[in-house]
Amino acid sequence: MSKSRQTRRSLDTFDRAILRIIQHDNKTPQRTIAEAVNLSAAAVQRRIAAMEEAGVITHNVAIVDPGAVQLAITAIVEVHLRNERSESVDAAKALFRGAPEVQQCYYVTGGTSFLLVIVTEDMRTYEALTRRLFSETDLVERFRTLIALDRVKAETSVVIP
Repeated sequence: MSKSRQTRRSLDTFDRAILRIIQHDNKTPQRTIAEAVNLSAAAVQRRIAAMEEAGVITHNVAIVDPGAVQLAITAIVEVHLRNERSESVDAAKALFRGAPEVQQCYYVTGGTSFLLVIVTEDMRTYEALTRRLFSETDLVERFRTLIALDRVKAETSVVIP
């Protein structure tokens, strides 16, 4: 992330209202957003651009149903590192960040080092990934896998007060 994107931007009620709308559907026309928040379309456009520049809005993406692209396995994985030295943690972050199958990665407290959400096409692919990410590295002491039976809720938006 660039220095300019690390600058904190103070959000007012208009910004928060805009974010609530575009988190639900970022293809909502700016004139529709403008009517909903009582601003001009140009003002909405400027505010969205400013929030992107400040790093408040980090990505504009399409959410894909894993089943629609034959990604049948969703695994939630607890990863325990051999040690918590900063070099080890940084190396693990880079390893997990570089694996496209890792959809989400959290460095956490409470006895577990990382929680990962991994999506793969089948168990054979998952096993190969676990060998690459966990078994063939000196970083990981152990890991525990939970296989999701049903995707009950996969919310992508942040609750904005």
